Amino acid sequence: MPATRKPVGLFRSDGKRPDGATQIPWARGKPLAWDVTVPDTYADSHINSTSITARAAANHVATAKSAKYANFTSTHIFVPFVIETSGAWNAQAIELTQEIGRRTTAVTGDPLETIHAPLSTSFHCHPAGKCSLFYEHVQI
Repeated sequence: MPATRKPVGLFRSDGKRPDGATQIPWARGKPLAWDVTVPDTYADSHINSTSITARAAANHVATAKSAKYANFTSTHIFVPFVIETSGAWNAQAIELTQEIGRRTTAVTGDPLETIHAPLSTSFHCHPAGKCSLFYEHVQI
């Protein structure tokens, strides 16, 4: 599915842009926009909750991201894609990855794509703290 990294013309009220957006509708006639964040599971700001509840930092950050991008909901489907440094994913990231797998299965006919999707999803983080989400279909 064609997508654009840091889409031009799609801004939050503070001038920041999501990490990416599809160029064609994803669902309900709207394109998908996402923002990838990797919070530190063991940071002082998260340790009280992450020591008790799995995915606590991911869920907290995802909720905050959704609020920051709330103005996009009239034109886009926004998904906060959050993975803690411990490897825990927020629910929306899991659901999106599963949906990518389902859609890939529909195209390729390979029922294992829903299993391969999480294994083929990668993140490239740059020193400035910027991260990009990649999904690569690999023919085996």
